[in-house]
Amino acid sequence: MLNNLYSLLSCFVLALAISPMVFWILRKMKAGQNILEYVDNHKSKQGTLSMGGLIFIFASILSVVFFQNDRMLANLTLIIFASYGLLGFLDDFLKIKLKHNEGLKPYQKIIGQVGIAIIIALFIYNFGMLGGNINIPYTNISINISWWIIPVVIVFFLAVTNSVNLTDGLDGLAGSVSLIIILTLGVLSYIKYTATLSSGVLETLSNEYLNLAIVCFGLSGAILVFLLFNCYPATIFMGDTGSLALGGFIASVTAFLQEYLLLIVIGVAYVITALSSILQVAYYKMTKKRIFLMAPFHHHLERLGLKESKIVGIYTIITLLICMSTIILYIIKM
Repeated sequence: MLNNLYSLLSCFVLALAISPMVFWILRKMKAGQNILEYVDNHKSKQGTLSMGGLIFIFASILSVVFFQNDRMLANLTLIIFASYGLLGFLDDFLKIKLKHNEGLKPYQKIIGQVGIAIIIALFIYNFGMLGGNINIPYTNISINISWWIIPVVIVFFLAVTNSVNLTDGLDGLAGSVSLIIILTLGVLSYIKYTATLSSGVLETLSNEYLNLAIVCFGLSGAILVFLLFNCYPATIFMGDTGSLALGGFIASVTAFLQEYLLLIVIGVAYVITALSSILQVAYYKMTKKRIFLMAPFHHHLERLGLKESKIVGIYTIITLLICMSTIILYIIKM
């Protein structure tokens, strides 16, 4: 457990150290956020620095590598994390260069996301300890769906990365919710490590889970630093650079733990965000009317008069309560 704490602290310190340099580079790039016209209550945020996800991406990757051994899944998680971050960076960079709120075309982003997801899906299907297994949350039951895991993983990664991206709409919202979920995944990874170790499973296999815990705790430490600048009123946004990277990371760890269904529960904030957007668009196309004052749902709450910080607090507390309950139930299940 000490390595988890060392990883968290080292990433926190490193993120704190590199933050001034990231701010300096982004100011030189004039990497200000363009606010969409219809989000009129966010006009004051026009020009706020974006691409702040670079803080926790660089810090977590540079730091956690010093605390791992036998780390195939952990390394792959960091590669996926960086790959989605790079895709988001290209999108953000084009927005800055073209000076409007559209970077990569939607089909270009989807091609990139699907391309990464296909590679991951094929790896999971062919990797012995994963295969087509899906765990049923809060039970010891696991089902094997064989090669169907390939399309499931592809859809899963698309859903998670885009849901996290949509959640990044209020100061500190995506960062706070993701921090709690990543910490929870880290604890669950450690629980799985202790369970496999005590059951006489090969030490190499147990270490895979241990190292997943280490990268989760490390990234959490780096996100804590980012939130110092991103909480209301934010001085920097994570941009697609950060939100796509976080989505890829969360999807990876969840998939490697075979807890696809559990993320629907602990990631309820993502589910509400994605569903509200889908329902809004679908209903409007059918009726030319809107279900919500504005989608995603957190913007609907803003239109109702709730303060931004209060909405973030509600989402964070709900996520925290669900995640704490989940950890307790998984400990009991052992």
